Amino acid sequence: MANMVCTITETTSGSVKLIKFAWTSDDSAGTVTGTTTKSYNGKLIWFVTDPGSTAPTDNYDIAINDGNSIDVLAGAGADRDTANTEYGAEASLGAVVNSTLSIAISNAGNAKTGTTYVYIR
Repeated sequence: MANMVCTITETTSGSVKLIKFAWTSDDSAGTVTGTTTKSYNGKLIWFVTDPGSTAPTDNYDIAINDGNSIDVLAGAGADRDTANTEYGAEASLGAVVNSTLSIAISNAGNAKTGTTYVYIR
């Protein structure tokens, strides 16, 4: 069994905030969790999933939840691809108001890797 790892890097440049979740899944359920240290305000403008060198199982799922347990990806993190970088655009994404953000990944497989990027303005 692998040990779950979720390294979160939080960067701000001008009015845009970038949150990078670099992760390794744990156990046969392929789960990952982690929470930002900063609170955020704004509209999500871009969402990217990049499978790692040990790619997750096809159709793995990602939710980014605010402090009210609402998925600010508005479901755009469901059924991500095992081999290709995928994107979510502003029109299909939600917003966050004065809240930390928690990633919840499931169905990724054991000891799989990937990186998830969230951009907020």
